[in-house]
Amino acid sequence: MSTNEAITRLGAAVSALGDLDVSAWSEEALREQLGELSVNLCALDALLAKVADGVRARGLRIEEPVAA
Repeated sequence: MSTNEAITRLGAAVSALGDLDVSAWSEEALREQLGELSVNLCALDALLAKVADGVRARGLRIEEPVAA
């Protein structure tokens, strides 16, 4: 996968997560999806940490964007 494709796919994942509003889910829906949601959130956390560690291992910093 090219660098540009990877960044595009990462942006799409961020967009998808931005659309996720569990506060709008019913208690029943949240309970039904909690297992799968937990698995995906833990996997995402591990992968983000891996990418961040790779960036830091190259001596670079990850900085939050400055608000406009």
